Amino acid sequence: MKHINLSILFLSLLLVLSSCGHKQETMHPTIENITSSVYASGTVKSLNQYEAFSKVNGIIASILVKEGDPIKKGQAILKLANQAQTLGFENAKLLANYSSSESNQEKLHQAQNELEVAKLKMENDGSLLERQKKLWSNEIGTKNDLDQREITYKNSTALFNASKLKLNDLKKQIDFQSKQTSKSAAISSTSMNDYVITSEVNGRVYSINKELGELVTTQTPIAVVGDANKFFVELQVDEYDISKLKKGQKAMISMDSYKGQAFEAVIENIYPLMNKNSKSFKVDAVFTTQPNNLFPNLSAQANIIIEVKEKAITIPRSYLIDNEFVYLANKEKRKVKVGLMDYEKVEILSGIATTDELVKSIQ
Repeated sequence: MKHINLSILFLSLLLVLSSCGHKQETMHPTIENITSSVYASGTVKSLNQYEAFSKVNGIIASILVKEGDPIKKGQAILKLANQAQTLGFENAKLLANYSSSESNQEKLHQAQNELEVAKLKMENDGSLLERQKKLWSNEIGTKNDLDQREITYKNSTALFNASKLKLNDLKKQIDFQSKQTSKSAAISSTSMNDYVITSEVNGRVYSINKELGELVTTQTPIAVVGDANKFFVELQVDEYDISKLKKGQKAMISMDSYKGQAFEAVIENIYPLMNKNSKSFKVDAVFTTQPNNLFPNLSAQANIIIEVKEKAITIPRSYLIDNEFVYLANKEKRKVKVGLMDYEKVEILSGIATTDELVKSIQ
């Protein structure tokens, strides 16, 4: 009988201990600030970062910069072999010089002299004709003499007009050839420039993708260039969140390279075309405060702040049931109206007060 009483006492003690061990955790709603934000992931990029391409196919003859070097706009990155183009350019320059007005002055002087001689002869023949007409009017000389003078004057006039036309045509021809060959030389010079790949921005050379002697095509990038000091984050925002975003919103950026730190940025561009594969939109966030050392293609995460509310009644999200109910400690299931949410908390607009005691579930 004594053993039975001890067993009953032991079982009762176990029940008491078990009930104490399963006592539910409770909490009261609190008043604090809550922030609604949109999460996005992306990569760090240099401002004005771009991939440099060649305009022509060719073999790399020289690489003029190294990865990490500072570079100025217009500075050469590399040169392609262009011996044939160089010869063509030199030939075009020779032809342009040969066809210029300065190189054809002798021809112009000769034509001008011929015109002046023809003019003098025409004027002289004209004077002789007038003299013969006067003689004929005074019945001196013969009609044949007058006719000969008229024929001579007509011939000299025709010669003068021909000389004048020849000079004008020569000027036009020389001017046309000079302009034509000059343009050919300019086109050849531009073609020569295509064999030198230059930087489009002031900044830094982040990558050289080719080696000396390697073939370059117009389809493959040969270098990555960008700003040396200013950076932004290219983010991918889910299609369900894109309607919440607008320019000027603040974003807090975190990076694996700077664990435990957050850097402020501002949304600057929201690109309107959705990526069909990822179902996301591209968004640019420009740093307003950034680390001293940044590099392109670092991974980054962002919390884009949509709204901040002060002195809101909040509870942990784990206490919210089906997004519209809570359990009170007295086992009542009560409907609530929710407002802003973040990853940990939810705002309660109505339904409970800070004096209510909540539990996660009813047992």
